[in-house]
Amino acid sequence: MIRINTVRVVDENGAQLGVMPTIQARTIAQERGFDLVEVAPMASPPVVKFLDFGQYKYELAKREKEAKRRARSVQKEVRLRPKIGIGDFETKVHRAIEFLSDGDRIKVSVLFRGREMTHPEIGQNLLNKFSLAIGEHGVVERTPMQEGRSMYITVASTHKPKTREGTTPGRGHHKGHDGAAPKTSPAPPAAEPAAAVTVAEEPTAEQPAKKEPPTDGAVAVAEGE
Repeated sequence: MIRINTVRVVDENGAQLGVMPTIQARTIAQERGFDLVEVAPMASPPVVKFLDFGQYKYELAKREKEAKRRARSVQKEVRLRPKIGIGDFETKVHRAIEFLSDGDRIKVSVLFRGREMTHPEIGQNLLNKFSLAIGEHGVVERTPMQEGRSMYITVASTHKPKTREGTTPGRGHHKGHDGAAPKTSPAPPAAEPAAAVTVAEEPTAEQPAKKEPPTDGAVAVAEGE
């Protein structure tokens, strides 16, 4: 419930309608087919906007999901040597594919020592060979670049980021060293929702509206009576 009697109104096109009583703002929103959503509760007076609340919630969830995806897109590094053996090369390729399959970005570098610096084409050829080996799992963002005693490329994953094992509760049990399933502790209580949804109602004579400051991050919605 929007408990503030006076609000600053922004319409569905972003135009400022000025400060007006909450009841009047709700009526205008309903006439235009929108909800009255509190978008800046800490302002004085609070700012409300005419929105489709279902679409508004969808956009908020979408942005939150994208932020989590970017947070998971970390960079790992795979290091090679100019004289790396075939077995070691294949091991490095396998490791890089594991990183890319998890949705991570990787940096593949070739480290030079001594006179190896006089043959940069060896490092370039090695990186080209490596990029071909992992081509089904990543896209090279940068061509081979030399920096000091190393040459490297960066590769972006073509896979969606995966949740690390053990980060999501309720995904089964892992056996301990003795083969027995470990004991589980009681599940923690469900977290409070990130945003509270409230409906604006008209104050009655028996129960006048109370003026209480909304909490940070609260989202308020005015619906029809």
